[in-house]
This record gives sequence, C-alpha cells and structure tokens, in this order.
Amino acid sequence: MKKLFVLFSFPFFLFTCEKEPEDPKSNLELDIENLAPLGADEQYEGWIIVDGSPVSTGTFTVDASGNLSETSFEVSDDDLSAATDFVLSIEPVPDNDPAPSDIKLLGGSFSGSMASVSVAHGAALGDDLSSGAGKYILATPTTTTTDDELSGIWFLSLESGSPMAGLNLPTLPANWVYEGWVVIDGMPVTTGRFSDETMADYAAPYSGSDASGPPFPGEDFVMNAPAGLMFPTDLSGGKAVISIEPEPDNDAAPFQLKPLVADIPASAQDHLTYALMNKTAATFPTGKVKR
Repeated sequence: MKKLFVLFSFPFFLFTCEKEPEDPKSNLELDIENLAPLGADEQYEGWIIVDGSPVSTGTFTVDASGNLSETSFEVSDDDLSAATDFVLSIEPVPDNDPAPSDIKLLGGSFSGSMASVSVAHGAALGDDLSSGAGKYILATPTTTTTDDELSGIWFLSLESGSPMAGLNLPTLPANWVYEGWVVIDGMPVTTGRFSDETMADYAAPYSGSDASGPPFPGEDFVMNAPAGLMFPTDLSGGKAVISIEPEPDNDAAPFQLKPLVADIPASAQDHLTYALMNKTAATFPTGKVKR
C-alpha cells in the first residue's frame, strides 16, 4: 500500500534586528614611577583630552611599594586616536562628579603613540621645579631667651649680613600651595603654608609671643607641642622639608611632592645659613603613557 504524504507549506517570516555597532577598544598603558599611596578616601584617575574635553580612562590605586593596581586600561579606539594629552588627577572616593578634580598631578602631550608625563605639564604644576633652591637658619626670633635658638627654623639667608629670602621657587597654579616642615624625633611638624617665599607663611601655631617673626616662612617650636613632643626642642639631626600640597588638603601629613629637603646637621649652629637640596629628579613622579 502506498502511503500518501501531504506537504503543508507555511509562510516563514524573517525578522532581523540591527545591532548597534560595537565601539572598538584599544589599550592605554601606564608606566609611571614615584607615585605614592593615597588615603582610603582618594584614588588616581587618568584622563585623555579629546577635542579639548576630558575623557576618563579609569581609576587605580598605588601600594606602599609604588605599584599601580592597574596599568592597562581599555579606551575607545576613536577617542584614544584623537587624544592630544594625558592627565592624571586625584579624585575623592566616592566620586559623584564625572569631571576631573582640580588636583591634577601629572600630564603629557602625545607624540605619536607615546606621551611623557610629569608635573611640568600645563594641566598640572606647569613647572618641573628643577630650578628650585632654598636656604634656612635655626633661630627663635619670637622669644627673648637665648637658650632655645636651635628650636626654630626660618627659610631665609643671613649670608649678606641681613635677612634675605631663602627660597627661590616658582609660583604655583591655583589649588596648590607650598608648606614647610621639620622632622622632629621622626614626626613631621609643619612650619606653615605659603604661596610667596618672600612673605610670612599663613600660621604660627608653635611660635612664641615675645616678638614677631621675620617676614619669611618659618616657625619657632616653643609652645603648643603636638602629642608625643616637647617644646622647646633641638632641631639638630632632624630634617627640613619644603613640600607642595593640594589646596584644600584632607591629609595632615606631607604630600608626596617634596622639591627641597635637607638633613639638619647634628652639630648645627644657630644663625648660620644652611642649604636645602633639590630632590625633584630623584623623587617626583614621572613616566610614559602609551596608546
């Protein structure tokens, strides 16, 4: 018996959905040295400048050994190809603002596939600070006693016979300020913040009340000692430091940019002019960014 097969045909309808084309990605590679760890409420964020506007490349942190948590970031191929500059900022955690903060630490312009980044870029400090220089004396001009002269530091020079400005530093851009420090028994203690090295700094919390200090940055450490220290003290054998601090600053410790540093001699004499050493080449963050 033959079997009868009946073929039923049904119309087929083809539905197609057009997909948005995927944005091709390329890698941005960071090779940056001398970056310091930030506080728990801060992180680094990279940015490329495309048509004059910042485009985030991603965030990262740095450990105590200077290792970056991330060194490779996926970025839009079109944006990366069109980028003119790379900028590194410091951002709060959490960060509710999609724009870069005002604290931009490094920057560099792309030349082909590479950008050399440093603080000298116009978006950062605008100067590499390599020409910065400084001198200081130990003295306590805000007291009338003479037995505490090694308990104060002033960033001035007496080499001419009269007090002269001891610091030669470039003007910083907005949101950055200089700050002096001494290290006493391993503890950094501020001498005050300033933006003009030819004028007194902004505060004198430890100085005496017998007389005014000279019109230059500095501090006498004779009263209101922080916990763990006793004033007057002897600064001999400690350190003198000039740092560059973000403004505003949420950390009481010195920031990572310390252009001028000196070991105060163990046998230091008061009213003798000593030199600070420029440490920018050895300590400032620098590196390359490759696209």
